[in-house]
Amino acid sequence: MRIAMWSGPRNLSTAMMYAFGNRPDCVAWDEPFYAAYLAESGADHPMRAAVLASQPPDYGAVVERVLARPARPVQYLKLMTHHMGPDTPLDWAEGFVNVHLIRHPARVIASYGRKRRSITMADIGFADVDRVYNALPGPIIDSADIRADPEPMLRALCGAIDLPFDKAMLSWPAGPKPFDGAWAPHWYDAVHRSIGFAGAEGALPDVDDAHRALLDEALPIYCAMWERRLRV
Repeated sequence: MRIAMWSGPRNLSTAMMYAFGNRPDCVAWDEPFYAAYLAESGADHPMRAAVLASQPPDYGAVVERVLARPARPVQYLKLMTHHMGPDTPLDWAEGFVNVHLIRHPARVIASYGRKRRSITMADIGFADVDRVYNALPGPIIDSADIRADPEPMLRALCGAIDLPFDKAMLSWPAGPKPFDGAWAPHWYDAVHRSIGFAGAEGALPDVDDAHRALLDEALPIYCAMWERRLRV
């Protein structure tokens, strides 16, 4: 089985990758198109040089890699919607089980803002979420639901994609993982301290005035997908 897990950044995407990557039958890939996105867009991201050196900077070469025979029965791709521009072909993923991970944009903006001062819609991926979902429909899961009740939600997700649930998905060893991307030292400090999902989140964080317009633009996209999300 090939699983493509689509999301924006700071959406619980790394913890979900760790959950699947801890299954003995699964090989996990961390954002395989990141270098290609940086090369094409010219975006100035933290650790840009290290990312470009760690992966092929060409979309076609990455597609060849991800379509090669996986080393284990389950292949899991952690994918960012904003890495796939409007003209980037998505047909390679039509044979995958596509899943869409969402998170309230107020939480995304607050989390992303702790890593970068300047935030745009292109950075957090919401502008691309609906486009990718329409091209590659599949189950939608909300990170808040996963954190609030991990086992029932992961069981429901596995049932929705016809994958047997494995309790190994509920925890993982602390520290870096062999499948982490080259950017992990900048972005993954919190998840490296974790040994499982962190528990239910509290109240929504306040969004500062500088990012209020960004929240207003992202919120309708999130709400439309939230209404269609997988529920227990």
